[in-house]
Amino acid sequence: MNTSNLVMTEIKDHVLTITMNHPKANALTRAMISDLQAALRQAEQTSQVRCVLLLSSGKFFSSGHDLNEVRQVMGEPIRPYLVRYHNPLILQMRRLEKPVMAAINGMAAGAGLGIALACDLRIAAENACFVVGFLGIGLGVDSGVSLLLPALIGLGRASEYTFTNTIITAEQALAWGLVNRLVPEEELHQRAHEWAAEIAQGAVGAMGLAKRAFNKAVLPNLEEALDYEAYLQDVAASRQEHQEGLRAFFEKRMPHFV
Repeated sequence: MNTSNLVMTEIKDHVLTITMNHPKANALTRAMISDLQAALRQAEQTSQVRCVLLLSSGKFFSSGHDLNEVRQVMGEPIRPYLVRYHNPLILQMRRLEKPVMAAINGMAAGAGLGIALACDLRIAAENACFVVGFLGIGLGVDSGVSLLLPALIGLGRASEYTFTNTIITAEQALAWGLVNRLVPEEELHQRAHEWAAEIAQGAVGAMGLAKRAFNKAVLPNLEEALDYEAYLQDVAASRQEHQEGLRAFFEKRMPHFV
């Protein structure tokens, strides 16, 4: 097992398990994203790895951007941060010609939702939930959510749950095709590994070609969408709504958007 403070990796049964480990909510930092990128490079370069399983420690899959880092650059452009960290991570996940599975426990929100959506397959615990989240701090969407969420659940549902910041339950996620399988919380990691190991026994090279075809057919403009998201986040970051949303979060109150 390779271990950093924020990301742990282990290879077993031809499955590279990548565990996000940033208490208490697995918020994404620059260092954590760099470690995730390194783990995916390991998956690409290691012939023994035939499937990737992404999961998390603790009670959250990921709460999204670490807002402490966002607060440090409040008033500054967000685009360079996304272009350097989040966008390459999402593209790396989609371009890896090996299956990538997410095992989702607790909440996946914001950029954490984007990471879950970028996986090929999603198995979720019955306590899992999904929140778009960005608009709660006066931002648009990023990390591929603008393209991936409507592709999976439809534009109408994606618009509603983005605008209202309403929770998508595990049962709704299964019914709408946002996740492939639901399992009891205490069985999630075992069942996810069993499924990933089963997939790893298949024709992984052909899976990579199928994934490439899916990308071309369904997500041909992913890179462009990510870049446009980053541009729009700069627009949002310059507005009063974002400043109020971020202040309200740290003051633990409801934002007052005018």
